[in-house]
Amino acid sequence: MLETEEFQIDRKSTALIVIDLQKGIASRETRPHSAGAVIANSAKLAEAFRKAGMQVFLVHVTASGADRLSPLSDEHWSAPAQMPADWSEFVDEMRPREGDIIIVKKQWGAFYGTELDLQLRRRGIKTIVLCGIATNYGVESTARFAYEYGYNQVFAEDAMSSMSEEAHNMSIRHVFPRIGKVRKTAEILQALLP
Repeated sequence: MLETEEFQIDRKSTALIVIDLQKGIASRETRPHSAGAVIANSAKLAEAFRKAGMQVFLVHVTASGADRLSPLSDEHWSAPAQMPADWSEFVDEMRPREGDIIIVKKQWGAFYGTELDLQLRRRGIKTIVLCGIATNYGVESTARFAYEYGYNQVFAEDAMSSMSEEAHNMSIRHVFPRIGKVRKTAEILQALLP
């Protein structure tokens, strides 16, 4: 992480975007941070943002059946014949609160085919703080779109994780530093203090 200036957050134009902290995804084993640690840090961020009067976006994926993308690929994920009924529900710690905005997506990223960009722009949001599971899928896909749309970005490194440490580190070390700032949850929380 390169730090060339004091890390600051503009409360008026910054929002938190929490990616896929839902029961069917957060129940998986993750590395290098456990799903429990990711949820705990994300919940701290969400609470701090709400307390500061800042916007929180909760994103979850609900794709099933005909909605699911099925590209030709070398690795193909097969969904179980019957997904658990609560698969797309947010984990208890990330239950929506009054004022939170829920974004429903059908693919990895939170921008394509959703109203996320519209809702951010209507609120004058210029910077997003990203967290969630998985670092190299939902978070990175969202981050790449955000970069192309011109948003400033902050990545809460210990409030995200992946299915392997290698996959997480690839995004953290080689992608995110080129399109935003990588910080720990504690640094972000410190920057939110009055």
